This record gives sequence, structure tokens and C-alpha cells, in this order.
Amino acid sequence: MSARVSDHILRRLRAWGVEHVFGYPGAGLGGLLAAWGRAGDLPRFVQARHEEMSALQAVGYAKFSGRLGVCAAASGPGAVHLLNGLYDAKLDRVPVLAIVGTTDRAADGTTTGGAHRREVDLHALFRDVAAEFTATVTAPEQLPDVLDRAIRTAYARSCPTVVVVPADVQDLVCAAPEDEFTTTATGPADGDPAAVPSEESLRQAARILNSGDKVAILAGQGAAGARAEVERIAELLGAGVAKALLGKDVLSDELPYVTGAIGPLGTRPSYELMRDCDTLLTVGSSFPYAQYLPAAGTARGVRIDVDPRTSGTAHLYEVDLVGDAKETLRRLIPMIRGAERGREWFDTVCANVRRWDEVSGRRARLSADPINPEYVARVLDPLLPSDAIVTCDSGSVATWYARCLRLRPGMRASLSGTLATMGCAVPYAIGAKFAHPDRPAIALVGDGAMQMNGLAELITAARYRGRWRDPRLVVAVWNNRDLNQGTWEMRAGEGAPSFLPAQQLPDVPYARFASSLGMTAVRVERPEDVPAAWRAALEADGPAVVEFLTDPAVPPLPPHTTWERLEATAASILAGDADRGAMIRQGFKAKVQEFLPGREQGGDTRG
Repeated sequence: MSARVSDHILRRLRAWGVEHVFGYPGAGLGGLLAAWGRAGDLPRFVQARHEEMSALQAVGYAKFSGRLGVCAAASGPGAVHLLNGLYDAKLDRVPVLAIVGTTDRAADGTTTGGAHRREVDLHALFRDVAAEFTATVTAPEQLPDVLDRAIRTAYARSCPTVVVVPADVQDLVCAAPEDEFTTTATGPADGDPAAVPSEESLRQAARILNSGDKVAILAGQGAAGARAEVERIAELLGAGVAKALLGKDVLSDELPYVTGAIGPLGTRPSYELMRDCDTLLTVGSSFPYAQYLPAAGTARGVRIDVDPRTSGTAHLYEVDLVGDAKETLRRLIPMIRGAERGREWFDTVCANVRRWDEVSGRRARLSADPINPEYVARVLDPLLPSDAIVTCDSGSVATWYARCLRLRPGMRASLSGTLATMGCAVPYAIGAKFAHPDRPAIALVGDGAMQMNGLAELITAARYRGRWRDPRLVVAVWNNRDLNQGTWEMRAGEGAPSFLPAQQLPDVPYARFASSLGMTAVRVERPEDVPAAWRAALEADGPAVVEFLTDPAVPPLPPHTTWERLEATAASILAGDADRGAMIRQGFKAKVQEFLPGREQGGDTRG
């Protein structure tokens, strides 16, 4: 039987090393699905419960593998559902290819002026999210070039691309000899030299860095391949290193000068590092919050990023070094004078980190009703397996992830850093499990995100557990019956009490649902049961859900919260917030920990 366009699409994906395609079947995808049957399900088709989840699984796969994530969807509503995941890929700069089926060419209303059932203008739909590359295959002869350019563009630009294949085209027989579709270059630009800046710009950057007495480094996801180089230049400069959320796994949090996350979810020592430094080196980050960077005119700046389009987004840098982080730092390090530096700034940074750890430990052990959400994350920290992959959802749970989990070498972690979409943690973890089937994955989820789509994707996890050599996928749910991040933003930002019709969530039995799927399931209602629950989930022989009943009144305080801000927030809602008493009490207790003298971390501060 002659090969069809759909057969060649799958053959071409295999040639590029694609092992999994995350998708959902439907009208307009029939030819490709038939080809999957003829190909013995290679690459493997992974069926999600929703096309948005397919796209987010592809993003998770790409984030944790470094390889292309591929998703597939049918025409009309299926294509629309892909958008959120594709925007996540675009904003976090992840290579993803979407293959979209559509109606027969003769029925395409965008060219004939008609209106076919379930159809939308796909080029208009994807014009922004896949601005780097969107193309429709209308003839077999176009296939090799279109698909290869889509994949090369996704890799080169770290972006989503889209290839649309009409249903009738999928079934066309390819007239060209088969070898014409299998001999073009494959692979993501293997062997291409890494981009590096000019020698003069490197010398200029070195002069700025050498002139600084209080140097701060901000590391983002673009520094992921330069761990050793970032450590070396930090030690030479006597610098503290703060991490953007997407760069959380770039450096080990065991290093004494690593101050942790930066920004509204960040740590106090990261805030102090940026407030007090006189020189800033940013590596691989387009961190957007200017208020968490050095104030204008207080610090000189150097930035390293491979993409010149993201340079200088939140801070005015004197030198932008456009190049690969690892290669640029390798050339810059010999120009840095380290021996002449004093230790006062470095010692201050390290002392601030130790102090924050004490404060964080005391906050986590404060009493709450029923469980302190910070305590849940703090207990997980030392229990994390050395090869863990951690995903986190958007919401207040991201605050505890950012501040309480100290990643060690070999661990990986990510979240929706730029789009900050809800509902990403579980599909990310599923994508990560297909990228690394021999490693445990832990998804940290709020109850809002769990209700949005996490519950449905537990079905996907249960279905594919047999595909993973290490079957552990732990989904931890912070169940506080509240859209908590939005509630606190209303209180602090709007000076308004919680609007219960919008913010209050139904109490869903997450653990019982997981148990019905044959998963290990634990519901935790008392703080003394938290450690055992984490251990049970991490030691399970398959996917597990552990549900923690947490207190919505524990505030995710910004790292620079002042007494004045706390008092103003409390006063503005005192007359109307349904949870006002507990909120003020918990906020006061959390803030006061910053002013207590140091004490042994093992002491109990409940009460």
C-alpha cells in the first residue's frame, strides 16, 4: 500500500526523535489516527482528557527534557482548546509543535467564503501565539519542508509552532519517492556553535563587575546550562545569587550565598540583596518586576541573554551581552578579579539567608486552623527524593513552593512562570513522567486548580502508570476552600474584603476520588499527620494524591511587607471580611517572627 501524507508526518516526527505526542482525537484528525494504527503507535499517542491539557503536557515534556514537545488536536473547538498551553510555551520560551487537523480543503470557509460546521480560521486563531511559524499543508509535496521548518523554528526560537493538515490532505498518496521525505537534515541544529558576545563588550562588562563592592546576581532559566559557571563567578565576585521562579533549579539552595526566589513570591534575603547591591549581573532572565530590582540609579548592570529581544525589560543595563550563558561566562570569568575583594558583603548575604531560614521555620510551625499551608511545604523539603521533578501550580501554593522548597543538585522544578496559568501542575507532571519515566514527579496544586482540571488528569495519570519505570507521581492538594491568591490580592491590592460568591470553593473529596481510580490516597486534617502523609505518598507504588486541609487565613506575605502595610490591609477589611479575625491574627503572628531573636530551629512555636 502506498504511503500517505499522514504516514510521512509520523515518519518525519520519528526521524526528529519525537517519542510521544500528547493529543485528543476528533473530527479532522482521522487520517493521522489511522496512520498511527499502521505505525504501531509510534510515536506514542498520549490521550489527555482535554486539548488544553495535551498542550500543557507537551510544555511539561519540553521543559524537563530539553526536547520538542508535540501535541495534536482536531479542528474547530479542539484547536481553540490548545491556545492556553501554546501561550504558556510562548511566554516561557519552550519548543512545542502543534499538529492540527481541519476540514477538507473544499469545505474550508476561510477560502471559499462559506461557513463549515465546527470550523474556525486557524491562521487567524494562531497568528499571535505561533507568530514565528504557522503553515497549512495543502499538497503532499509541501510536507517535508513545512514540517522541518516548523520543528527547526520551534527549537531555534524556543517557541510554539503550528502545522495545519486538512483531513483530505492527510489521506493523499505521496507521489514522490519515499527517500525524498527521509533524507533531509534531522535533529535540533546539533553541533551549531553557541553564540558569544564580542571581546570588547566582555571587557566592558568585566570592568563594571570588577568595580562593584556589593554584587548581586539574578539567575533565570537561561542559566540552566551554566550551573558551574554561575557558581564560579559568584564566588569570584563575592556575590549573592537570587533566582527567578523559572530559574529555581539552576543553582542548589544548599549554597550559602543563594538567597532563593525573587519577586512578590520571593524571600526576604533576595529582596535585601537587590535593595542593597551596587552592581547587578543578570544571567538568562527577563524578570519583569522592576520594584524588586535595584532602584534606578543605585546599581550598575550587566545582562547576559541569548535572545536580544528580551534585553533590558525591567532594569537599565549598561552592557547587554547577547550570547549563550555558559560560553559567555566562560569567556568573562578570566577577566574577573576575585582576590582583591573583601568578605563583608558576602558574609552579610550569607547571614541574611541563615536568618530567613530561621524566620521561615518559625512561621511554618505557627498554629493554624486546621493546618498551616507553609508547614506542609516545609515538611516536604527534606523528604524530596534526590532525583525529584517538582511542578507547581499558580496561586498561593506557588508562594510556599518558592520560599520553602530548597532544591538540591539533580532536582528539577518548574511552573507557569510568565503566563501563570492555573491548572498546569498536574499536566506538567504527566509530561515530565514521559520525559523521565525513571524519576518521581511531585505536583503541588491548590484546590482551585485541582477543580479546574487536575481531577480529570488524575484519570490520565492512572491510565499510563504502567508506562513509567518509576510509577510515582504525587499530587499534593492544598485544600482551603478558597481561591486564596486572588482573595489576598483583593485584600492587599483593593483594600476590599473577600467576595465569597467568587472566591469560595466547594469542599471536594480529592483523596476519595483518587482512591476510586486505584491510587494511593491520603486526607490530612491535623498538622501532626503531615510528615507521615508525605512519606506514604512518596513511598507509594504508583500515582498518589495527598490532600491537606489548610488554613486560608495564613497570609502569603510579600518579602518586604511593612507593619504599615499590614495594618492598613487589616483596617480596610476589618468591617467586612468574613475571615477577618483569623486573617489579622495569622498575619500578625507571621510578621512578628521577623523580629524575634534567633533560636534553635527545632523548638516548637505553636500556640
